[in-house]
Amino acid sequence: MTITQSPSRPESRRAEWVTACEVGDLEPSWGEAVLLRMRQIAVFLLGPREVYAVSHEDPDGGAPVMARGIVGSRGDRPTIASPLHKQVYDLGTGECFTDPSLLLQTFRTRIVGGFIQIELEDA
Repeated sequence: MTITQSPSRPESRRAEWVTACEVGDLEPSWGEAVLLRMRQIAVFLLGPREVYAVSHEDPDGGAPVMARGIVGSRGDRPTIASPLHKQVYDLGTGECFTDPSLLLQTFRTRIVGGFIQIELEDA
């Protein structure tokens, strides 16, 4: 089992791992959108055991497009560039490199038995 992200979570909320898809369903360095518990999430496979999940909603315009963003990196930090406004976000933290006022929601991920799981909090 590999967990690739660790955003902080308030202690008062419960979280649960939800299966999104098989690792083989994703193409390396290409995003796919999944719908889990009424949430649109963009999932990215960057390596055999390196998976990132972020909100599919663009933080600037609100459109569900992040899975179609351009995958890249800033140093050793993997990034996604919004296909609409070209802001660049850190896939691990959601921090925006080009506009510090924006933040992309991130989710913890893990691979279990060949399946990608995403940790979702109760709303």
